[in-house]
Amino acid sequence: QVQLVESGGGLVQPGGSLRLSCAASGSIRRINVMGWYRQAPGKERELVASITRAGSTNYADSVKGRFTISGDNAKNTVFLQMNSLKPEDAAVYSCNGLIQDNTYLQTRTYWGQGTQVTVSS
Repeated sequence: QVQLVESGGGLVQPGGSLRLSCAASGSIRRINVMGWYRQAPGKERELVASITRAGSTNYADSVKGRFTISGDNAKNTVFLQMNSLKPEDAAVYSCNGLIQDNTYLQTRTYWGQGTQVTVSS
């Protein structure tokens, strides 16, 4: 099985920074894409940022220039550096990975449990 575990959420003041981490573990053969999604109360879940195995990145317009996604392929870990946080960035952030497992060689999407980010003074 494959598990994704996030860490790094919390409370931060507007203008502050947080760094989220997501570590994939288990029977992993290949990670194709990893990304971060967020969902605020009463809103649809949205893609925040994603990164491919080759390092290509994609960002939501609302976070461009403020958030940076990066990955460590050797450690199966992806990071989301969030700067200049705004109250509207508050949400549950969930890690997502398109991963091929080493047992059945199946590629599917896996999700972490989510971590809360609160932006408030």
